[in-house]
Amino acid sequence: MNSESLKIFCTVAVELSITRAATRLGRVPSNITTRIQQLEADLGESLFIRQNKRLELSEAGRQFLDYAQRLLALEEEARHVISGGQDGGQLRIGSMESTAACRLPLPLAQFHQQNPTTRLLLRTGSSLSLLEQVHTGKLDCAFVALPSSLYEPSQFSQMGIKTEAIWQEELQLLLPEHDHSARHNADIKTRSLAAFTQGCSYRNIAEQWLGIPANLDWNIQEMNSYHAMIACVTAGSCVALLPKHLIESMPISPLRLGRIPITTCNTLLIYRENYHVPAFSAFKACITSSRNG
Repeated sequence: MNSESLKIFCTVAVELSITRAATRLGRVPSNITTRIQQLEADLGESLFIRQNKRLELSEAGRQFLDYAQRLLALEEEARHVISGGQDGGQLRIGSMESTAACRLPLPLAQFHQQNPTTRLLLRTGSSLSLLEQVHTGKLDCAFVALPSSLYEPSQFSQMGIKTEAIWQEELQLLLPEHDHSARHNADIKTRSLAAFTQGCSYRNIAEQWLGIPANLDWNIQEMNSYHAMIACVTAGSCVALLPKHLIESMPISPLRLGRIPITTCNTLLIYRENYHVPAFSAFKACITSSRNG
């Protein structure tokens, strides 16, 4: 097993096609097949299920893919550190949707201008899933909301995770036109909350403030974007909890929709302890510069 075999395996796992993987890697298909067979023989397990020229990852293949990706990332991190940052390396960043949309464009652009050889990979998700991915090494850092009312601060040090407060967001409940004058949860007639899936801190805050866990007449519509949430609020079918900064960046009429300030919540930058590679240090400097500017 070597890094070249791992790269070939990861490419085949993504493409699920020997031919497409060979084209992407600039190799002949027979070479790809041979390297996969050698890797399977080395591991003593079949990594793919082959049916009528179609490939699927086996259970062993799915498990090995996670380790292969982490091993390759660790190798690249080591090269980047040893070269003192001259090898551009890569930086795998996780972020909540709202932070990616409103806070990151400027510092990411600044970082790319200053570090053009570093590959930036950005993945969005819920705070809970991003925390887990940083913990397991799938991400190098992430921007999350982990309020102390929902998460015990001591658990982060136990996981080997460092946290830094970067931005403070005012969270507002966005209301449809017919609830425009509502000021308390008891005044809200709408009984549907638009939110991301479980694991989203903003969703949890909204559920608690609205009393949803103890109120059976509420339902939750899970969505994949803030644009969809705002569209449903505008249509009069839902309420949604969003950062004020995000609401004010959207093309909506404040006269038609109501807003109730709920709370403030810090956006944290989380990363593994002792993770101080040059690319990450440069990225943190861009974040600081953007925030102060």
